[in-house]
Amino acid sequence: MATTGPRMALAALAALGATAVFTAPANAAPYGNDIYVSSEAHIAPDGTIHLFGEYRCTAPSPSGAVQIKATIEQEDVRLSIGGGDAQCDGAVHDWSAHGTLRLTPTVHAGEALARAELQEIHFGGGLLPRSIDTVAQDSRPVRVTDHR
Repeated sequence: MATTGPRMALAALAALGATAVFTAPANAAPYGNDIYVSSEAHIAPDGTIHLFGEYRCTAPSPSGAVQIKATIEQEDVRLSIGGGDAQCDGAVHDWSAHGTLRLTPTVHAGEALARAELQEIHFGGGLLPRSIDTVAQDSRPVRVTDHR
């Protein structure tokens, strides 16, 4: 069976499109969603750790909400910190998250890894979420400063 010029061109275009979709960076922000975590973190005198940065997101689906999740990792310790609800209006907003070190006292001044995620939470009619999708993420080394 002979392949015509238009069919060959269409097949090549489809292959090129599939390659572009499957080679997009893992942290590429779909639909204008983006989050950035600062390269600094602070331990306050009361023993809470603070992470902060900026985000931008578009409106979630009608059955969902968008929240910020922040995590700090240092040596063998990982501490997840809720950053609260995101205001998804397409504008850039500051975010901050803080959590106690009471259960993770080994977090200290020095180098660590911080992650921030925008998570869209989909509800299915009950109190529990039906699914949680990460719509944007950032990860970078941070310098933790201890003010205790």
